Amino acid sequence: TTMLRLRQAAARRAPTLVRGIKIIPATPRQIDKVLIANRGEIAMRVLRTAKQMGKKVVAVYSSADARSAHVEQADEAYHIGPASSSESYLRGDVILDVARRSGAQAIHPGYGFLSENAGFADACAKNEVVFIGPPSSAIRAMGDKKASKILMDKAGVPIVPGYHGEDQSVGLLKAEAVKIGFPVLIKATMGGGGKGMRIVLSEAEFESKLEAAKREAMSSFGDDTVLLERFVLQPRHVEVQVFGDEYGNAVHLFERDCSVQRRHQKVLEESPAPLVTDEFRNAIGQAAVNAALAVGYVGAGTVEFVVGRDLDFYFMEMNTRLQVEHPVTEMVTQEDLVYWQLTVAAGLPLPKKQSEVKLHGHAFETRIYAESPEKDFLPGSGTVARLSAPSGPNIRVDTGVREGDNVGVFYDPMISKLITWAPTRSEALLKMDSALSSYLLAGLPTNINFLRNICKHPEFVKGGVATDFIEKHKAELLPPPATGLSDEMILCAVGYCLQQDNVERDLQQSLPDPHSPWATAHGFRTNLSNRRLLEFVDADSTVDVVVHYNWDGSFRVEGEGRTANVSARMTDDGKLLATLGNLTKHADYFCIGRSLHLWCDGVLHHHQVVLPNVDLAEVAGSGGSIVAPMAGKIIKFAVNAGDAVKKGQTLVIMEAMKMEHTLVSPGDGTVEAVFGKVGEVVEDGKKLVVIAADDEAEA
Repeated sequence: TTMLRLRQAAARRAPTLVRGIKIIPATPRQIDKVLIANRGEIAMRVLRTAKQMGKKVVAVYSSADARSAHVEQADEAYHIGPASSSESYLRGDVILDVARRSGAQAIHPGYGFLSENAGFADACAKNEVVFIGPPSSAIRAMGDKKASKILMDKAGVPIVPGYHGEDQSVGLLKAEAVKIGFPVLIKATMGGGGKGMRIVLSEAEFESKLEAAKREAMSSFGDDTVLLERFVLQPRHVEVQVFGDEYGNAVHLFERDCSVQRRHQKVLEESPAPLVTDEFRNAIGQAAVNAALAVGYVGAGTVEFVVGRDLDFYFMEMNTRLQVEHPVTEMVTQEDLVYWQLTVAAGLPLPKKQSEVKLHGHAFETRIYAESPEKDFLPGSGTVARLSAPSGPNIRVDTGVREGDNVGVFYDPMISKLITWAPTRSEALLKMDSALSSYLLAGLPTNINFLRNICKHPEFVKGGVATDFIEKHKAELLPPPATGLSDEMILCAVGYCLQQDNVERDLQQSLPDPHSPWATAHGFRTNLSNRRLLEFVDADSTVDVVVHYNWDGSFRVEGEGRTANVSARMTDDGKLLATLGNLTKHADYFCIGRSLHLWCDGVLHHHQVVLPNVDLAEVAGSGGSIVAPMAGKIIKFAVNAGDAVKKGQTLVIMEAMKMEHTLVSPGDGTVEAVFGKVGEVVEDGKKLVVIAADDEAEA
């Protein structure tokens, strides 16, 4: 039986010594039913492996997730509260009650929410429910950043060299700087916003930089106390996947490079890290294992390091859970990390010893977010109107979102994770770029084009990554939109006309005289050319386009001083086949309302089309109307009708995807009207405030 196998496996393990502590073999536990205390793609990921292992799965869900994929695919699902995570996925007491009612012997917290909550781990133990994660003592030890660095230092794990003492004499500080090694970072202990901070490249400039830092600190904070730290040049974010069991064993499963970040959040990860040596890989892996052993770690964890250009590495922190980016490790080790988690949680030893964990090829992961990179990565929301994900050998998509699902404002805006593997880094990167080019997603903004630009950037192709990569190369990664009448806009216009022709043809058939020329809406009139007038409205521009229907079935498109002849047809599956000049293009076309999506050469082109009788001020949010830039909750109205406002003054504070966004006045004027109320969830484009400019008010 399963229990007999578990007991036999445990009996084979003799007591071991770990840092002088005698570790007694654990008692194996039968886990037949697992409750997943999470949502979205991570719930689906855990569910998949649990079912493959023959376990029953219990899902929990908020009101916003009632029709989610993880709810439909679980064996049982329980409603745990409203959409707000504080009233649902963070309610440990409610989740434990579901475990009791459902008979689940274990809870997998996923990541985020309760995954690093030591109190919840204690509550699970008190209720005799297995917490699939580390012991609460390890969560607490690594949760205190200052104490964890002291602990790591004692365990021989490298930490950033520095001086945090009370003696502030110039001579001692200079001596400590020499001891640390240049470059050195001088930081005001009360600092913030970069004030009281100086980078010192050599001993010769130390005293002048110290004097400037102290002077600025005193002026800004009333305290000129400083600390010193080694300044890591061209820092990289490299983390190591570790696993421990209840028998004192710990192994690492190699490293991941997560340096490509925006707003300190990871965007793209890879394993193994590029441009490192085997010596580095072995050293950082062993340091991570030492960190795990120092806190008696059990289960999956990640030890994060900052790595300099000379490959010196220093401990930053430990994430005591499974990471979002764990799939790249799975691809290069050919191991199922959730299987490892469930095995260890059952009281069994680690599935493999360190010598048995092998590295195979290279893997990348990109995070597909509902966001607008060109708008400083503003999160988006909405219904996924069109979804076609890439597939094929060594291409993996982890997601909890399906076509027709709504990506709301209450949770992280990640739609999916796209993972590719190949024998070499260059092949894996080409596969990633190709997979991204075939990822069709419409209905809400995404970062797919931005991710492709990263994959194709020469510096990234060479492996030259650092945490400032996006900021350093922002101009190339986020190029300004094309101006004028582009080829893609021409194809969008023709695609729109073809689609509208089909709609109008169906409508025409329902009229009393479907053959009457007056039954068409596309502009045909006796003795006049057949044409459509369209206006394309984008972020900062409007392009007027005229599409003429030629008698041979082709089109003549005019706008912005350009004229182009196009032959085109639309296939039943939404493919647009068009010849523009001497070039034939194959594109995917999708229209939802007035929002046009064209995927051409692997790049998404998105435009809003407006018919001439539509109020452009409403669409663009101009004419004194302040509109919601994304769907979200109104947190605060800072003005009332009748208030005088100045340019840049705060009008409304909204919350979307756990972040606050402030809407300000575009100029001086008077508030004419305020729409909505605090706590209301509004859609993208909802009018919130109307302002009359000063000259209008005076008139």
